[in-house]
Amino acid sequence: MAQPVIDMREITKKFGDFVANDRINLQVKKGEIHALLGENGAGKSTLMNMLAGLLQPTSGEILINGQPVVIDSPSKSAHLGIGMVHQHFMLVEAFTVAENIILGNEVVKNGVLDLKQAHKEIKALSEKYGLAVDPEAKVADISVGAQQRVEILKTLYRGADMLIFDEPTAVLTPAEIQELMVIMKNLVKEGKSIILITHKLDEIRAVADRVTVIRRGKSIQTVDVAGASAQDLAEMMVGRSVSFKTEKQAAQPKDVVLSIKDLVVNENRGVPAVKNLSLDVRAGEIVGIAGIDGNGQSELIQAITGLRKVKSGSITIKGQEVSKMTTRQITELSVGHVPEDRHRDGLILQMTLAENTALQTYYKEPLSKNGVLNYNKMNEYARKLMAEFDVRGANELVPAKGFSGGNQQKAIIAREVDRNPDLLIVSQPTRGLDVGAIEYIHRRLIEERDKGKAVLVVSFELDEILNLSDRIAVIHDGQIQGIVLPEETNKQELGILMAGGRIEKEENNV
Repeated sequence: MAQPVIDMREITKKFGDFVANDRINLQVKKGEIHALLGENGAGKSTLMNMLAGLLQPTSGEILINGQPVVIDSPSKSAHLGIGMVHQHFMLVEAFTVAENIILGNEVVKNGVLDLKQAHKEIKALSEKYGLAVDPEAKVADISVGAQQRVEILKTLYRGADMLIFDEPTAVLTPAEIQELMVIMKNLVKEGKSIILITHKLDEIRAVADRVTVIRRGKSIQTVDVAGASAQDLAEMMVGRSVSFKTEKQAAQPKDVVLSIKDLVVNENRGVPAVKNLSLDVRAGEIVGIAGIDGNGQSELIQAITGLRKVKSGSITIKGQEVSKMTTRQITELSVGHVPEDRHRDGLILQMTLAENTALQTYYKEPLSKNGVLNYNKMNEYARKLMAEFDVRGANELVPAKGFSGGNQQKAIIAREVDRNPDLLIVSQPTRGLDVGAIEYIHRRLIEERDKGKAVLVVSFELDEILNLSDRIAVIHDGQIQGIVLPEETNKQELGILMAGGRIEKEENNV
């Protein structure tokens, strides 16, 4: 094998007594896409943060282009030609695309910021690598896929030859994922090397050359992707056989729990995002909402949960009109909510995991009495949830930001499901989760359905929608474009409806 561009040897990283990486080896060749596969909390991001200069190894050696290096800061990492596109983007929303890209590497002419030159350089880079962006657009106003392209351009602008993508497709629509795959292939054609951290086996098989599997902090094996099936990779990753299809009995829907009639909800600029939408969800069924990001899903869920004002129309839960109620009043009607953005709306990252698991019930006994919190009970409750929902981390007293993204997600689902709600609303339930965790969460959601709960799931993952749902409501431009049964449809038909088209068969049903 030619000399690797990145050679990580026997890397160990400890946090106190907790061993996050245990003598891991990773070699990346020039011009390859090398996937790093592992469960949530397996130590993938920790390993990559050492390449990015955000952490230093406890022991072991890193060689870049055959030379031993000490990467003790992000600027040292950038100097060595390493760039990292983080799972949660590091962008300043109030700045333009160009301002974000040049931040810290500003083009200055006679002591003044030369934005004209910066725009020229960004345009040349974006054309070279097929990264379409508008340099003058505000980051707050562009899509998630466009924000990711900005993150990639940021690393290229700084001269990166080795790029690390951390869960790059977790927030992208199917079309944006396809675009990203093309971009990655263009990058390696130009001689770049890519490390792709992901749990998505179909993506690894579509785009990666080799894959290194990490399990519980140890490197298990490096194999050529061409010779490995999805089942092989899944078993290497979790150490057991995994089912990709959730077994379930036919639904037994009962009374309507959630009823939405002619709902109109505005988005932030005051323009309707949800337009005269009507939908019912019954006890004992899972209704999946499929749609391209930005078609009113977020505003719809925010309206149901009291996080956004309703312009007109009605939302009733268990026969009660809730459109004028506060979020807590709605929660008290036995509603659970797993939000789409776990960092913004699901957790308070600085608080401990125990405090986060108590966020919905801290004001009730046994977690508090007469307004005084009982931390012993709170910590005990968190330990119970961590054990039951397989939330992996050092302990319940670690801040939520110290857990991997997938374990943060499992903690939120644990908090909401454990309250035994009659209506469970789940947005992007398995965003950033590995196959083992996805299998577990799907099973839990089906268990809730089988207990007679009403479950509403919003997901951009069409496999997930088809696997979980008893009925699928396709949303386009703030309206329900059609309601289909999973056993009578497929991804292609859903794609047509999501794009605003019609299906002959679907019309016959109406």
